[in-house]
Amino acid sequence: MREETTTCCIAGGGPAGMMLGFLLARAGIDVIVLEKHADFLRDFRGDTIHPSTLELMHELGLLDEFLKLPHNKERQIVARFGEDEVTIADFSHLPVKAPYVAFMPQWDFLDFLADHGKAEPHFRLLVNAKAEGLIETGGRVAGVNVSTPEGPLTIKADLVVAADGRRSDLRAASGLSVNVLGAPMDVLWFRLSRQESDRNQTFGQVAGGRFFIMLNRGDYWQCAFIIPKGSLEALQATGLDAFKAGIVALSPFLADRMPELTDWDEVKLLSVAVDRMPRWWKPGFICIGDAAHTMSPIGGVGVNLAVQDAVAAANLLARPLREKRLGDADLAAVQARREFPAKVTQAIQIAIQNRVITPLLASKGPITPPLPLRLLNWFPILRRIPARLVGMGIRPEHIGPELKPVQPLR
Repeated sequence: MREETTTCCIAGGGPAGMMLGFLLARAGIDVIVLEKHADFLRDFRGDTIHPSTLELMHELGLLDEFLKLPHNKERQIVARFGEDEVTIADFSHLPVKAPYVAFMPQWDFLDFLADHGKAEPHFRLLVNAKAEGLIETGGRVAGVNVSTPEGPLTIKADLVVAADGRRSDLRAASGLSVNVLGAPMDVLWFRLSRQESDRNQTFGQVAGGRFFIMLNRGDYWQCAFIIPKGSLEALQATGLDAFKAGIVALSPFLADRMPELTDWDEVKLLSVAVDRMPRWWKPGFICIGDAAHTMSPIGGVGVNLAVQDAVAAANLLARPLREKRLGDADLAAVQARREFPAKVTQAIQIAIQNRVITPLLASKGPITPPLPLRLLNWFPILRRIPARLVGMGIRPEHIGPELKPVQPLR
């Protein structure tokens, strides 16, 4: 059995894990990040980089370099209900360096963090390394068992962080519980080509019990078709042609692109879940990001919440980890800092699910914007409220003094 030792071992190379690993290593703390795949290339991962995340890049001095990566800027969120178009949010008024949402493939974002992490002498990224179980000694988590192509690996660590997503293996291994809050919908993801004559803006279209969102990815549209929870089998029974006809009914300009969808295998199901752990930690172990609180795709805030968790954890844990005095109170402080934003965001998402999306999916007649959305057209200044909630989130985090870079090892 191979064995290694580090100060912090992070399971999961997503936004939460990579950001936390980079920040801790930058502050002089030995970190190993485990990524179970060989790379970050996965379709239909969340790829909205919110203004609050861009502001963190600015605080790290990396924003200009980051924005050299291919991306699209969205300064507004627009939705069409039947024939009525509503601008839901306007990010241009946010008091940040980059007041817009950057749509960027998540693998580019993660590669960027990984590259900067690897430049730090205290950072290691292990790919094809799957965290499979916790090592506990004297009532405290003391490490993690890892499966690698070279065989089993044991990593001893002062802290193990589960940032391995909504189906977290380490969360399950910890024995900590999860409260399922529920979601009435699922999302079907697929791609369609984008033409120069198409509009530039990311937008949503709602009509007659159908809810369709198109995200501008430059040369293609990343499309999300929202369906009632558990209804995929019934939808597939009607046939792919009927599904494509429903898309054209919402967005007629896509008719010439329907031949691009030739098989249901090209349509990927995201089973939407909303859940939250009552307690995120136990001695020597903590969950962050989707492992601690799975978000609905409403608002595309999952990446943002994960990054904010990572920054808060780094701010609060860097000194005790560096000084080898990590205690339960330090882990509890992370949850105390980030639980309120997660709860409020999920409460807003659930309210939108229950009061807006569920009635719209059940509707068979003409659709008009709900009154709260019509108010946004009548009083444009109100668009700043959803822009703040979506773009900055509840209690946005900042790079604290404990995360200043240390001098490289000599």
